[in-house]
Amino acid sequence: MSVVKSDLIKELSKNYPNFLKKDLTKLFDIIIYEIQEALKRGERVELREVFSIEPRIQKARISRNPKTNEKVNTPQKKSILFKMSKDWAKRANEKE
Repeated sequence: MSVVKSDLIKELSKNYPNFLKKDLTKLFDIIIYEIQEALKRGERVELREVFSIEPRIQKARISRNPKTNEKVNTPQKKSILFKMSKDWAKRANEKE
């Protein structure tokens, strides 16, 4: 199941009727932007008791092409490690 931004905004507007949808959308965009910028800076992002995201750097190395056995230089890469809290993982795995 995928989650769409518009569905999240609808749920937020149901739960918080005092806020306008455009304000919730702007707030959501700001939060996502700040998470992206923190990850670009190499910082860890943590939302207590929900999840944590941290950038990982994979070092440059010499690998090989399995077809030709030729050595290839693989440049340094960044990846993201996402870790969900135990409570949220348990809720996500519950059957309805």
